[in-house]
Amino acid sequence: VLYEKNSDERNYPASITKIMTTLLALENSDLNEVVTFSDDAINNTEGSGIYRDYGEQMTMEQCLYAVMLNSANECAYAVAEHVGGTVEHFVDMMNEKAAELGCTNTHFANPHGLFDENHYTTAHDMALIAKAAYQNETFRIITGTARYTIPPTNKHDEPTDLQNHNEMLYPFKTLKYRYEYCTGGKTGYTDIARSTLVTYAEKDGMSLVCVVMHTESPNQWTDSRNLFDYAF
Repeated sequence: VLYEKNSDERNYPASITKIMTTLLALENSDLNEVVTFSDDAINNTEGSGIYRDYGEQMTMEQCLYAVMLNSANECAYAVAEHVGGTVEHFVDMMNEKAAELGCTNTHFANPHGLFDENHYTTAHDMALIAKAAYQNETFRIITGTARYTIPPTNKHDEPTDLQNHNEMLYPFKTLKYRYEYCTGGKTGYTDIARSTLVTYAEKDGMSLVCVVMHTESPNQWTDSRNLFDYAF
């Protein structure tokens, strides 16, 4: 650890949760498996998504791009059901994996990060999870992708274009936070969690992960840049 501040303080992660969801999916399924969206996946999620329909089918790969680039909650739920059999079992898998990675102050309650008072982690634990994910080559490819297109499905005649919401990697809304050494990451926001951000960067053969939690936008971008510049 090159810099830390309140790194063992419990915070709500919001959608940086999806790093764990994606890692578990990559470890426990094949990218070409077909994921079918249940009624629960549609009905039990809100917030960010890509407007999937009841009974819609996508490959695991397409789902994970939607999870990581667009922070699609219904896709995270569908992935969890597919991999775990039930969302509850998948959540158990998340907590087992967290313990295996050495997390000491983390408890997951869902696969997407929507608010639950029993769904929390710390910057330190999140860094451990993010590091483990980054060691997976497919994860590195997905998180570092700026744009991705999901082809037409059984429920959507038109392709679905995804854009990475990480402003340090891709100018989703503005160019001003782009960071030339950024190789990926995951954004998060809920009213209670505030802004959260995990970012990966590589420079001169050094790979770093930065975790920022419970901050006010645009500090998640500017603080992460300052931390990277300091560490490099």
